[in-house]
Amino acid sequence: MNTPTAMPATTRIQPKIGVLNNLRAGSREGPMAQIFEVLRRRPDVVHVETESALMLRNALAELERQEVDVLVTNGGDGTLQHALTHLLADPRRVHLPAVAPLRGGRTNMTSTDLGADRDPARGLERLLEAADAGRLGELAVSRPVLRVRSSRRDRDQYGMFFGAGLIHRGIGVVHRVFPPGRSQGLFGAGLVTAALISKMLFKPTQGILTPDKCSVRVDGREIADAEIYLLIASSLDRLFLKMNPFWGAGPGGVRVTSVSSQAERLARAAVGILRGKPPAWVRSAPGYASERAETAEIRMSCGFTVDGELFDPEPEERIELRADRRITFLRA
Repeated sequence: MNTPTAMPATTRIQPKIGVLNNLRAGSREGPMAQIFEVLRRRPDVVHVETESALMLRNALAELERQEVDVLVTNGGDGTLQHALTHLLADPRRVHLPAVAPLRGGRTNMTSTDLGADRDPARGLERLLEAADAGRLGELAVSRPVLRVRSSRRDRDQYGMFFGAGLIHRGIGVVHRVFPPGRSQGLFGAGLVTAALISKMLFKPTQGILTPDKCSVRVDGREIADAEIYLLIASSLDRLFLKMNPFWGAGPGGVRVTSVSSQAERLARAAVGILRGKPPAWVRSAPGYASERAETAEIRMSCGFTVDGELFDPEPEERIELRADRRITFLRA
């Protein structure tokens, strides 16, 4: 496995860098044009462009054929999720590059948590300068990656954030209500999150906020078996808007929090939960649970999301979450 400062083994003195540009993740103008200007000055950097999620697998395969030591993803969380799944879904893969996500998409939860530059072109230049100076190790940080294994789907998914039920429907609202572009990202997600939390506090069983039947076990212990309002898991330190809705302790890499319909006094608990510092009474109150686990097992019939990518509901689906793989990320 990768370590916090180790770079992938290579016989090359200068690491080979490849850039995946997802043209649909951001804008062709502005930041994307600046990225292309940086790449124009660096013919030694391999880069491929794609305009749809359906083409991402072929683009990633092309960079793999180029045997890049560093994979730069210029897109959002969804682009990174596809890249992580491509890299980790095949256990026979020998060559595992370091991954440097730029803040080039509509939502950039992972790259922001890693400390990436707000300007993706500036971040890419910083990365290239570090590579030229032999200092990539200074930008390296090792993180566990969530593996999402479903009883109903053919392929494991890998990412840094998992959300079920309400979270899945909320992202769907963002996609329907806000026009394509960055308004579907942090701006739209922030507004919808605030609206859903407000409605959940006062009318928690209507429409999109209808709770989902769900059971959750962590490391063999049941923590929820009821109707769930909120179910999220992540290996990140913070989510978007600097939220950190996890407070459970333990050695595991899967941070999981659930709030069920049994939970009382939601209005008093909400702010503290979002900060990861709930009122003391929450820790023993029914309906609230937060754990840091090796394995989370979920039985549900609602849809879910991995890093913003939506997966439609399947009946009686069993999900297993683990964080048994690590990636060396680079802060671009």
